[in-house]
Amino acid sequence: MTDQQHTYQGYGQNQEPYPQQPQPRDPWQYQEEHQFYAGEAHQGQVVPGEVVRREVTESGSWMFDGQISAYTDQQTYETYAPYDPYATYTAPTATVTAPAPAPQPAPAPVVPETPGYVLPPVPESAWEMDTKRSRLLGRLALLCILLIQTGLSLRLRGTAFQDEALYIASGHYELANLLHGDKLPVDFAAYFSGHPKLYPVVAAVVDSQFGLTGVRLLSLVFMLGATGLLYSLTRRLFNPRAGLGAAALFSVLQSTIVLGNFATYDAAAVFLLALAAWAVVRTDRMNVLAVLLAAPPAALAFGVKYASGMYLPTLVVLAVITAHRHRGIRAVGRGVVLGAGIVALLGIGYVLSGPLGGISSTTTDRAKGTDTAATMLSHSAEWGGLVFLAALGGSIAYALRARMGEMPWLGAETSGRWRRVALGLVLTGTALLAPAYQIHLHTEISLYKHVGFGLLFAAPMAGLGMARLVGPHFRHPQLGILLYVLTLVFGMVQAQRAYSFPDSTQMTDYLRTVVDKKGTYLAEEQEVPAYYLRDKTDWNQWQNTYFMDYRGKDGKQYTGPDAFRQAVRDGKFDAIVMHGSVSPATYAAVKEGLKNNSHYRLAAVFPFTTSSGESAYRIWVKR
Repeated sequence: MTDQQHTYQGYGQNQEPYPQQPQPRDPWQYQEEHQFYAGEAHQGQVVPGEVVRREVTESGSWMFDGQISAYTDQQTYETYAPYDPYATYTAPTATVTAPAPAPQPAPAPVVPETPGYVLPPVPESAWEMDTKRSRLLGRLALLCILLIQTGLSLRLRGTAFQDEALYIASGHYELANLLHGDKLPVDFAAYFSGHPKLYPVVAAVVDSQFGLTGVRLLSLVFMLGATGLLYSLTRRLFNPRAGLGAAALFSVLQSTIVLGNFATYDAAAVFLLALAAWAVVRTDRMNVLAVLLAAPPAALAFGVKYASGMYLPTLVVLAVITAHRHRGIRAVGRGVVLGAGIVALLGIGYVLSGPLGGISSTTTDRAKGTDTAATMLSHSAEWGGLVFLAALGGSIAYALRARMGEMPWLGAETSGRWRRVALGLVLTGTALLAPAYQIHLHTEISLYKHVGFGLLFAAPMAGLGMARLVGPHFRHPQLGILLYVLTLVFGMVQAQRAYSFPDSTQMTDYLRTVVDKKGTYLAEEQEVPAYYLRDKTDWNQWQNTYFMDYRGKDGKQYTGPDAFRQAVRDGKFDAIVMHGSVSPATYAAVKEGLKNNSHYRLAAVFPFTTSSGESAYRIWVKR
């Protein structure tokens, strides 16, 4: 080895070897290696399917999307070019100069676009989007509920009941007093449980044109209106599904069915209470004075039926609860305004109407009876227990959770728990007022009707309970159907039983041939013949069988059953009509007075059947 060669080897051990001229190679010899290199070079650079911008530089090389893979050897370029998307051939002395970027126009100012459509806010009263379609479906469902309620009420048939005859007949006398100044036969205000110049006068006007059927249809209109208002206020408190549930359950209650074909002031009072409650709920976000819209129907409800006064505090508390969410502590002022408005209207009415002895004798200081608390609790549970349990379940479910989760984005908009608890307690607890008060009085008279007053307020919570029973997205509809069907069946059976009273058609037809304007007549439920025969007799010609004072021909003073016995013996009455179901003690005394009595003969017997069994009208006529 020469020195030159030795030097070269030593240099090679420590330095890079001198560059050598590339040798010609077969371009396809290392195809796999080239493909691998090209793939690595291409990775992350070009997206498949993307259009790549290609151009030639001033030096003749290729530029791909602004990037250049420069090869100084022609052979290497030809080898890698098919696989390298940025492969270019550039002479060693060439300088690649990128083209100057074209000037870009100044960006236009950004102008905010007006949205073509804005989603409406979701009403708090809906469990789904409260669209026109959902409102239409709700109204159609409500229409079906009202049609069923109408059919259930109209299927009840019968002649005038004692209370119906009393209020319509008194209305005719009161109307004559208002229009012509005629003297009233008795002071009806002294013993009526409602003002005699309100509902009785309206009933008399309708009776003059359409008879008893027309007055009963008026009651049906009142009850249908109450059901519609109940749906509306429950829908606003909760959602449409709860509103339909409340209306459906209330419409098939025994009291609702009966009062829908019963010519008394109960139906009018229920409607006015429903109207007042609807006004309270509807004005919850309005000016505080708007709540005074509920004062006139509330005060009028009390005037129509004094027992409605038990539910006026519920309206005042409801005014506070419904507004608290929007006004906070200021909602108390809303309740004060409503209470003051009701009291002011009642005071004005009392001043204009004069003394109303019926308030104390029929409501505040009513005579106590002998019915036991256990019996009244049992009957109250029978007449409204299912709806009360549904209301109780709805109150508990509402206190635990404001919504069922069908619209999770509304979770933050629900009211506080204390308000939910208070609303459930007030509405559901109101259903207990009538049973509790009549248990205090130990009397079950009219309890079957009064139960419905409290259930009107409990029905919104019952509707909510029915909705929770069904579950979100109608998960268990069979449970809601079961609750409705059970309430319907119980209501139909109980209504038929409560609406069963004597058929007086034959009795009044026969008496029409006997009575005149001069005689004196004793009749059990004397209001019925006095109503039907008011064209031939006056009110004071009829003696009832409840109480009587009588001075006999022997000069002695008699009272109670003894008075009836002695009056019959003396032949005081020109006709006697008895069946013994209403006043058993008086009936027994009259029968004693008729024994061996030559003044009377048994003229007619007209049998009838009620839910209590078979009986008959017996008519004795003076010889």
